[in-house]
Amino acid sequence: MSNQAVLKFISEHQNELSENLAGILKEMNGKISNAKLTEHMYQTISNEYIHILMNYSAADDENVIDTIYQFSSKAVQRSIPLKLLSSGLAAFWKHLYYEMNKGVPEDKQCYDLIWQIDKLIEPINSEILNQYAISWEKTVAMQKVALQELSAPLIPVFDNITVMPLVGTIDTERAKKIMENLLSGVAKHRSEVVLIDITGVPVVDTMVAHHIIQASEAVRLVGAKCLLVGIRPEIAQTIVNLGIDLTQVITKNTLQKGIQTALEMTDRKIVSLEE
Repeated sequence: MSNQAVLKFISEHQNELSENLAGILKEMNGKISNAKLTEHMYQTISNEYIHILMNYSAADDENVIDTIYQFSSKAVQRSIPLKLLSSGLAAFWKHLYYEMNKGVPEDKQCYDLIWQIDKLIEPINSEILNQYAISWEKTVAMQKVALQELSAPLIPVFDNITVMPLVGTIDTERAKKIMENLLSGVAKHRSEVVLIDITGVPVVDTMVAHHIIQASEAVRLVGAKCLLVGIRPEIAQTIVNLGIDLTQVITKNTLQKGIQTALEMTDRKIVSLEE
């Protein structure tokens, strides 16, 4: 039996096989992943997979690889777990063999069929999983870039006064982004005073303090002044216990007080208008 016989069977039974694959994925999902997938998602990805099998020519064909990449990318976007996808496709391989031998006496079954199905499906499944990994890595990389851009924004609040609110842990990589955004933002916004707000930073240790001091010094070197605001009591106690020297940095316990100080440093103040 040849690949053509396998392809012919898939073509003649594509709707039935698509339904079967959707059922396999649904059953396996309940056992190994419990991903939030709809009936439409099961059916769509099954239809697309059968379409790939029917139009298969060679695993190194550019059109095939592009189609497989689109299929894998959609699987990633639909949050279909890799384990579910790989297990489902492997189970479908066995199901296809069973369906092609259905009604055939055991002594007349063509065991060469195992080889032919494997020869057809294995390269496709392998490329699907490979392209899934590539798509996943690209998605993670894009998300990482987006998070980095949002992780250290420099926001103008008044003329020549900007605020950088920091939320979450500060590691070496993020500290570099903070430094880059500070220096470029000071020039872009013509900042005279920059407030670094650490209200949302859960822990300030020696390394974090070192990064903040470096950022403050860098701001000073480009002609602006830096205030460190949002120092909570527990953070202040940690800084004292660690012996961290912040004497060269102006500090305030709240952003509000920091802005008031920044206005004073630029010869301005907030006044209430009497009616």
